[in-house]
Amino acid sequence: MIRVRAESAAYGGFSIARGEAGNGRGEVVFLKGAIPGELVDADLVEKRKDYSVAVTTTVIEPSERRVEPVCPVFGICGGCQMQHIQHAFQVEMKSSIIADSLARLGGLDLQAVAASRQQPVSGGPLGYRRRAQLKVSPSGETGFFKEASREVIGVTDCPVLSPGLNDFLLKLSQFHPKGLKEIHLTEGDDGAIALLKGLDFDEAAGAAAMAMGFAGVHFADGSYLGRGHAVFGLPGIGEGGEAVKLKYTVSPTSFFQGNWELNVKAVEAVIEALSPLEGKSILDIYAGGGNFSLPLAGAAAKVMAVEENPSSAKDGARNVQINGLEKKVRFLNAVFEKAPLKGGLDIAIIDPPRPGLTKEAITKLAGLSPESVIYISCNPSTLARDLKRLSGKYELSSWRLLDFFPNTYHIETLCVLRRA
Repeated sequence: MIRVRAESAAYGGFSIARGEAGNGRGEVVFLKGAIPGELVDADLVEKRKDYSVAVTTTVIEPSERRVEPVCPVFGICGGCQMQHIQHAFQVEMKSSIIADSLARLGGLDLQAVAASRQQPVSGGPLGYRRRAQLKVSPSGETGFFKEASREVIGVTDCPVLSPGLNDFLLKLSQFHPKGLKEIHLTEGDDGAIALLKGLDFDEAAGAAAMAMGFAGVHFADGSYLGRGHAVFGLPGIGEGGEAVKLKYTVSPTSFFQGNWELNVKAVEAVIEALSPLEGKSILDIYAGGGNFSLPLAGAAAKVMAVEENPSSAKDGARNVQINGLEKKVRFLNAVFEKAPLKGGLDIAIIDPPRPGLTKEAITKLAGLSPESVIYISCNPSTLARDLKRLSGKYELSSWRLLDFFPNTYHIETLCVLRRA
């Protein structure tokens, strides 16, 4: 047991503390369950050479930003880590983590980081998720993994999921086809679809799921009528939005942002940062189903969208057709590092997975030499590393938090880079 005061926020749902109050060594302690400023008692659960990890057991001096979590399994379920913190302060903590990463890991000047910071893009902290990956235990329990465990915590109501998806949680708790391991849910304008993973095509299970009210049910294993996976009902689900004046469709095996309200705001922020777009040539790397390609194509001269995932690329091509943008947007199903691309670009948009850009991707992007780069990151550490690698070619113009995942430790950042 140690008594420490949390000093600052760290990525992963931790606060940073110093161990001098409890063990006299002054070592760094990554502290779970504490808010910066709080004095707490904590149990040490891991000891490394340069730091320790501890879990808060008692809050001696609580922060005024501490609130009562709204979920009864908060602290047990591994889905959320920050429900005990006021949402506005969550946003501030995440912004400070980004700033620290850019300066400490990216080698940027602290004053330059502060000067280039823009207001966060944020929305409501609850009921925002329109995508979810439910786990199914061998006994049929449906919910989410316990933190740092493979144990499934049964959930019949989740405060961060949309009301539409929550309607299915209770029904799915009684859904126990043999072999089922995961249920991926996606909600859109047409209702919700479910992807059932772990069992081959099962007509009875598919019919039972459809009877719950799903607009479509897919199987990840097996085949059906020559398709890569079995499908009942709709093959994909639609998303729209007055702000972007477009219609998207997405299949359950493709990536699309789960927080649609915030996603529309993020698209608006990108358009604002890049305007005017008239006559511009754009490369959208890791394009998904066309989340940025399609709205940018409205004013731009042309957009080349590169997407490695075949399902996402197929969704993107279909979305291009639905919106009548065939003359402006081309989808290429390819790995960016190997894609046959030419220079002469005005803008590149990159939205890579958590590991960030490979060295080959950095080299290729620098060789294409677009005037502006939009980098959307889901990992502050790899973002800072990549910006450092690009620093000889590009300068950071602005950055801001995209608050896609309130009440969790996940952080998305929008950076605007200009060619030096």
